[in-house]
Amino acid sequence: MPDTILICIGILAAGLSLSLYADYHQNKLLEALGKPAASLSFIAAGYFWGAWDSSYGRWVMAGLVFGAIGDVLLIPRGTGRVFLGGMLSFALGHLFYVIGFGALPQSLPGLAIATVGMTAFSIGILRWLMPHVPANFKRPVAAYIVIIGLMVVAAVGASSAGGSIWLAVGAIGFACSDLAVARHRFVQPAFFNRLWGLPLYFVSQLVIASTVAMGH
Repeated sequence: MPDTILICIGILAAGLSLSLYADYHQNKLLEALGKPAASLSFIAAGYFWGAWDSSYGRWVMAGLVFGAIGDVLLIPRGTGRVFLGGMLSFALGHLFYVIGFGALPQSLPGLAIATVGMTAFSIGILRWLMPHVPANFKRPVAAYIVIIGLMVVAAVGASSAGGSIWLAVGAIGFACSDLAVARHRFVQPAFFNRLWGLPLYFVSQLVIASTVAMGH
């Protein structure tokens, strides 16, 4: 592995650790340093892995960038306009992944199985989450869940057609990390949400970034 990638991974680990420490101690200044550092590191990793060398890589890079923007917008607490902007940024990032994954060869059986699975999963999440979501957020949250589902389906379809298994791993991990954000913002704020959600999110983004170097 090139030294530049190892440096990116080291910065991500340091930024993630600082973010968790900051969240536990309710220190917004440290969080404002840690999260952007971790986010920029997965963008840099994607670049050094060769994202600009293929159309697939460029779609992934766009998704990484909008994910990083969403990270910054989710630093403030609450569910106001800034949080809505963060949701929109993440939704756009997911859509760029959908386009990138969807442009790869797809397996129809893989798509069918993933569609059934994600439909059932999404219905379950909506039933759990919606009673806690403010009225003005219900439609954006529902739309966001649909977009996440499309991303996972496209990733599983590509992996099932002979693509890297890491496509599916990264997409599923990213989707699951969003549950921690939803629980923290709408159901029950707790450090535990951050403790498992943030590492899963950053590692998943790094995994997705790594797929640009796998021949797509």
